[in-house]
Amino acid sequence: MPALPDVSVLVPVLNEAAVIERTAAAMRGQRVDGTVELLFVDGGSDDGTRALLQRLAAEDDSIRILDNPSRGIPAGLNIGLREARGEFVARMDAHTTYPPGYLAKGVDRLRRGDVDWVSGPALAEGTNAWSESVALALSVRLGVGGARFRFPQDREIDVDTGFTGVWRRSTLEALGGWDEEWPVNEDSELAARVRERGGRIVCIPEMAARYAPRRSIIDLARQYWTYGQFRAKTSRHHPESMRRSNLLPPTLAAVAAASVIAPRPVARLARRLLATYGLCLIGESARQAARGHRTEAALLPAVLATMHFSWGAGFLLGCVKFGPPVEAIRSALGLGKRG
Repeated sequence: MPALPDVSVLVPVLNEAAVIERTAAAMRGQRVDGTVELLFVDGGSDDGTRALLQRLAAEDDSIRILDNPSRGIPAGLNIGLREARGEFVARMDAHTTYPPGYLAKGVDRLRRGDVDWVSGPALAEGTNAWSESVALALSVRLGVGGARFRFPQDREIDVDTGFTGVWRRSTLEALGGWDEEWPVNEDSELAARVRERGGRIVCIPEMAARYAPRRSIIDLARQYWTYGQFRAKTSRHHPESMRRSNLLPPTLAAVAAASVIAPRPVARLARRLLATYGLCLIGESARQAARGHRTEAALLPAVLATMHFSWGAGFLLGCVKFGPPVEAIRSALGLGKRG
């Protein structure tokens, strides 16, 4: 029997022909004290991704190709987890660039003990005018709220969720893997379960990874619309997972609705609040332009408004679809549970 690998890397893929060879080369170049298996879980690609993976697998027996009939990311991750043979499991995404020591740093930190999930900062890096403005939005507080892992770090910090990352396989198996009822926001839902059982999630600077954000305003709106819905579901099932900053976008969406449909005195107040919000966006844009981001800052107000209103409206719809996360809201506001 061949020796078991030390690390199993789970990579859900779907129509990634444009990047899959570069992605696989970067993953094969990881510097690890041990062996690695790469489990590419294909959701039925029809753009040539499968043929490219098969060619790579024929050249490298550390690459395995698995089928994901449902196409969903959590389902794909669970398929990979069931097939994983390594003591450690990492999730890596096809559109993300990881440093060569990503796996080694994560495994080393897990071996030192007292943590359950090790990840690095998630740094957005644009590829066109829109995505560069989105990347700028994802580097300011107005864009990411209290998500500390979205910023570069100079030391290890505790976080409430992580971007991809490395775990012991036994940890993921004890948790039952990813919940397939969460087609998005699956990492936050998993993180909530880790923390509920007393686990720690840390973000270390050496594992900083760069990813490409959405390239158009329409795609960005769809992404945040969906995120908002499942953030509401996560908050309902895991009340302690909600941050206070999560309440701002749905409040903003409600204010926008009130400015149109509420009685005149309320609508007037709502419009004033929206005008103040608009001035905040313009002020942030001016601040970023002064820091040298002139081109990206020109689109920043539109990008931030798209993120806020799409996420907020999605969250409100999620409250209707999945039920309002009352306890989460009370917890975020510091009100505690009803006696």
